[in-house]
Amino acid sequence: MLRLKWHLILVLVAALSLMEGACARKKEGAGGGSAGTGAPKDLLAKILADGVIRVSTDPAYPPQSELNEETGQYEGFDIDVTTEIAARLGVKIEFKAPPWELITSGGWGDRWDMSVVSMAVTKERAQVLYFTPAYYYAPASVAVHKDNTTVRNLETDLDGKKIGVCVGSTYTFFLQKTLEIPGYTFDFIIDDAEIVTYNDDPPPDLYLGDGARLDAVISARPTLEAAIKKGKPIKIVGDPVFYEPLAVVFDKRSSLDPTSLVKKVSQIIDDMHADGTLSKLSIRWYGTDDIVRTRNPRRGAR
Repeated sequence: MLRLKWHLILVLVAALSLMEGACARKKEGAGGGSAGTGAPKDLLAKILADGVIRVSTDPAYPPQSELNEETGQYEGFDIDVTTEIAARLGVKIEFKAPPWELITSGGWGDRWDMSVVSMAVTKERAQVLYFTPAYYYAPASVAVHKDNTTVRNLETDLDGKKIGVCVGSTYTFFLQKTLEIPGYTFDFIIDDAEIVTYNDDPPPDLYLGDGARLDAVISARPTLEAAIKKGKPIKIVGDPVFYEPLAVVFDKRSSLDPTSLVKKVSQIIDDMHADGTLSKLSIRWYGTDDIVRTRNPRRGAR
């Protein structure tokens, strides 16, 4: 009888030990802990686990980004910057091409992870988006029809004129004298402009003739130069009216925390400045590395 009692006690102890071990293993595997069975804790972890980063681009802006119809591949300065970032992360790229306004408004719904679209940092956009340090500084320039002879001095000859800009762009805010970029100052040299917005950049109505629908447009100098190379009847006048810092962008409303990804890509951008990679890419696409050098974007300042 005593022997049977001890046997039952030993069986009970063994059973309790097995239950305790099972509970311990369950706790270790919960919530993506050390066992590695849970979902990634943040966006960077997911990207590294998947081996792919989804990046939005805007292929309407050569030489920053365009779709090569012969190869079916995106190419341009922004594309090369994206490719280098992905290489340093050790992942592949899946490109997306959503409308510009969907990128700038935030709330991407996890449809892409990062955007490299030559986007200027503004106070309004910073409310919904995270930005890296600038990877280059676009000279915002004025163009007129090639037959124009009246616009020579940008500080006087454009006052009250009809000027075309891309909708939702920093050029609109510049003409409204409301452009705010933390850490930068601007000289708002054009007074009382009649602002006309377009989905296309540069605004195509300038091609119709001098003063036909527009007196001038403001756009990034590389975009204007690309249009001129394609035979568009326009010319650039004067020095840039300002330089806008352009950064890589992330959605603050991502379902997974993007802050570690922002920090990682920001470090990559700093490294690409330091090791000359951005200079090489700039020379390849623009023929100069002047635009990747840090500057205050005040008109004429370097």
